[in-house]
Amino acid sequence: MRKLIMLLLLAAAVGAVSVSSAGATLRGNNGKIVTNSDNLVTGTEQVYTVDPNGTNEHLVADNSEVGQWSPDGTRITLFGDLGELLFNVDDGSSVNLGLPGDLYPDLALFCSVWSPDGARLACEGFGQTDGSLNGVYTLRASDGGDLQRVTYEPNGDDCPSDYSPNGNRLVVTRTNDDNTIHEIDTVKLDGSGLKRLTPPGMDDFNFCNGSWSPQGNQIVFSAHVPNLANHSSVWVVHFDGSDLHRLPIAGPCGGPFSDPSAYGCLNPAWSPDGTKIAFARNQGSAQQDLYTVNADGSGLFKVTNTPDIAEFNGDWGTHPVTP
Repeated sequence: MRKLIMLLLLAAAVGAVSVSSAGATLRGNNGKIVTNSDNLVTGTEQVYTVDPNGTNEHLVADNSEVGQWSPDGTRITLFGDLGELLFNVDDGSSVNLGLPGDLYPDLALFCSVWSPDGARLACEGFGQTDGSLNGVYTLRASDGGDLQRVTYEPNGDDCPSDYSPNGNRLVVTRTNDDNTIHEIDTVKLDGSGLKRLTPPGMDDFNFCNGSWSPQGNQIVFSAHVPNLANHSSVWVVHFDGSDLHRLPIAGPCGGPFSDPSAYGCLNPAWSPDGTKIAFARNQGSAQQDLYTVNADGSGLFKVTNTPDIAEFNGDWGTHPVTP
């Protein structure tokens, strides 16, 4: 749904809090994972939550796509028939931000990324008729007000995927119409200090992906290396662009689509305590399941096993698991 709208326009802490040795405040305990699911039989886009051990999978919404958990683990950003909602997964209540809508009539905004304090949302923005408005924005999470512009990409698309743990920067994927720009960056909230993380030649990453570790030192993302003829693999890079490396996930992840033993691994997200990573994985079939690994790529664990379902774009929050 959200993907279709973009194509037409452009032809979270419950539980104990711990502190790392680097001094960064971690988000909290590892709670439920929320994931998008494409039902390949009915064609329905669905949103589920599931405990990290694979139990208690629960349907949250039909005909919807999910963004992120709120930092306190109570709500998710949800895109559906009613627009963009801040949806409480426990009681079903929601706040409708009215986006796209009357608040900013010249803009289509998709605001899925929570600031660490839960006060603001970062948004992928498109001008309804004016491409000069394309870029990243932030706004107030309580009511959608106080729109602030972060980046400008009049001939393409900038998509925010995560805040830094201190709330000072965003991870942004960037591309333009003729593909001369195709990169993952970080940027300050005032638009300054743009820093490219992916080197020239690593152009075929999964768009709108990139998760900042709770410790603040690393960003994990997925990319097709060396090109789109290959399955996605999972990569980690230091926030300053150094120490770029592929995670050695069993399977392995990556390799050509023509190789029946190769797996695709995509859209990784850090656990709230920074010790694990959740991601989607497939092997040349429509079924795509949710997995977790340790931060070093070891300890592969299959969370879901859902034939005829393609799960993707999960986010790991602090909402308590089911007792």
